[in-house]
Amino acid sequence: MNTLPKSKTLQIEPLTHIFKNTSATYKFYWFMGILDLYVKRGITRMNIWDIMVEMTANAWYPVSYFRLSFGKSDSLRDAIISLQEVHNLPMNISLNELRKWLNTHKNDTSVRQTLGFLPKNVPYWFLRPWIDIADTKEIMRRSQTLENNCLYKLTKDGDTIWVELNSRWLPYLKENYVILKDYAYWNLSSFLQVRNPNVPNIINKLVKVESRQALTRQRNYWDFVLEHSEGQKCIYTDKPIVVGNYDLDHFIPWSFVSHNLLWNLIPADGSVNSSKSDRLPDLDRYLLKLATTQQNAVRICINENYRGLDILEDYVTLGCTPQELIQMDSTTLRNCFARTFNPMSQIALNMGFELWRN
Repeated sequence: MNTLPKSKTLQIEPLTHIFKNTSATYKFYWFMGILDLYVKRGITRMNIWDIMVEMTANAWYPVSYFRLSFGKSDSLRDAIISLQEVHNLPMNISLNELRKWLNTHKNDTSVRQTLGFLPKNVPYWFLRPWIDIADTKEIMRRSQTLENNCLYKLTKDGDTIWVELNSRWLPYLKENYVILKDYAYWNLSSFLQVRNPNVPNIINKLVKVESRQALTRQRNYWDFVLEHSEGQKCIYTDKPIVVGNYDLDHFIPWSFVSHNLLWNLIPADGSVNSSKSDRLPDLDRYLLKLATTQQNAVRICINENYRGLDILEDYVTLGCTPQELIQMDSTTLRNCFARTFNPMSQIALNMGFELWRN
């Protein structure tokens, strides 16, 4: 997505260059913050602090929940982790609550210091496609004449920097808001994929999903398995599992895999979800139990002619067909699951996910 809608009154090419030569996430979140403040709240002259709040809110979910790396030269991730740890903010705080909290604490010295790095260069460097010089003071001065019809001008009032949008850009920003946000997210996902090469589904880890996809088909599958098996037990607690009295657990947390493939879902005792949460199970303790339970479930569904057999196609992504899976001996079965789960678990540990042992 390297092209943007054309305009009869504006030169769009500089806007397509705003994310070139980018070594950190600041420009992506800076642009998204400006877009949201204008389009959603109608603000055309915005305080730097307001943009910093938007940047922090938009970056909170990929950092706090999905633990994505932003790269060594990026301090936004460190700032969010510091805010979370020092002020005990929940990782799944709603973005509106986070904005409210930040604005309530905008005069808190520690909060100001944590986010204080953001205004130093970003407002100026963002304008370099229009004003291509390195001197920040000169960029500010020349922006005030809206040189080359740049996106905004910068002014300073005491210690506060203000961003005032160029009125000629306002109709374009509003009419193309969705496309411009998608453009920023597409470029951001490409940037982050390089810095998180083994992390799956980066694009779906950039925005908080208010409601996840229902697991109706997966639960129907496990209900069928439980109805046709005896003595099914939770792999974590060894407590009996019966239809209507179990939770469907993502063995590797959804916040890492961000998918609902069947081989990563397992019926579990209701007490497990609260204690395990987004932590990683000990593979030495639980992986063979998971694999054996999955193998038995596939065997039951094939033998009992489960009407939704197409769901078993999920297992192909493990590198084997369902028919091959049910023929495996214990060693081959464990190796099959280990090939997928060992690298995922190690990458998640490297990203900061915690290990869980019941």
